[in-house]
Amino acid sequence: MAVSQSELTQAWRTVLDLSKVRPDETVCLLIRPNIQLRNLEAAEHALRDIGAFSFKLEPVMDKRPLRDNAVAMAALKSSQMVIDFMGLHILRGNEQDEVAKAGTRVLYTVEPPDALVRLIPTADDKRRVRNAEAVLRGARQMHIVSKAGTDLTVDLGEYPILSEWGYSDEPGHWDHWPAGFVATWPNERSARGKVVLSPGDIIFPFKAYVRETITLRIEAGYVRNIDGGFDAEVLREYMGEYRDPEAYAVSHLGWGLNPRARWSALATLDKAQTNGNDGRAFAGNFLFSTGPNTDAGGTRDTRCHFDIPMRHCSVSVDGKQMTVEGKVVAEGQTPL
Repeated sequence: MAVSQSELTQAWRTVLDLSKVRPDETVCLLIRPNIQLRNLEAAEHALRDIGAFSFKLEPVMDKRPLRDNAVAMAALKSSQMVIDFMGLHILRGNEQDEVAKAGTRVLYTVEPPDALVRLIPTADDKRRVRNAEAVLRGARQMHIVSKAGTDLTVDLGEYPILSEWGYSDEPGHWDHWPAGFVATWPNERSARGKVVLSPGDIIFPFKAYVRETITLRIEAGYVRNIDGGFDAEVLREYMGEYRDPEAYAVSHLGWGLNPRARWSALATLDKAQTNGNDGRAFAGNFLFSTGPNTDAGGTRDTRCHFDIPMRHCSVSVDGKQMTVEGKVVAEGQTPL
């Protein structure tokens, strides 16, 4: 669906209003070459309409982390809001922690204009995500099953909760437009069981649908075996190339809550122009991931990270059903 620049600008104005951008605030636009220029132009126009101050920051990407650039970090931390167009998760890990502690709000936006307009967030998105977050707060165990054979159990409580609703309206909050899901990290070495990836599940960063069944055997928090045909062979080789045992660790787990996100979107979007957040956020998916946990304050800093949204799974938390066969059923987590 082609959208006009005026539609895109109005979408940005809606999201910036939801993010509580005020005329007396300064917003940093974090950019790099080859970003979605229409998004940048629309954001600048919307910020001018609001009357907020804005400036662009384009770090030179070399082998040094951004946190080593004291001037750039000071600019980010002194801004009330950062809009990250870079698409490199540059504000994840240590940089994100520093910026968040300064109270700066961060919105990560790399999807194409038509996806942004289609997935304009609402206050109801935040309500549903917050309700899901409340279930995880204080929870002790998550259990995931599917007719395909998934049967995974993890213990909870050691790590924080990741909540994304599509805009950033709270000091120190990081979000992603579009979004709409909740997740947390399992206690160390607690993940056990089996995860069966079925045709139609999505593997990121491959940005590809699973074509053949892949079975992951999980013991003491790590993937120990990857069985299946060609898809499994690709996954095994890719992970093995990192030569890092932490690549096989189970990372964040959660479920999608966005009723407007489309499982099928990846089939039509230009893969070079999307981060795949339709796939991560579509309502009822079980989001399984492997690799790092530094975002949660852990010590696994591996560069190998997979996000795998799965369909048709049933997720329960402390015995209470959140999803049943890929449908959100929990009270307070469905649209009004």
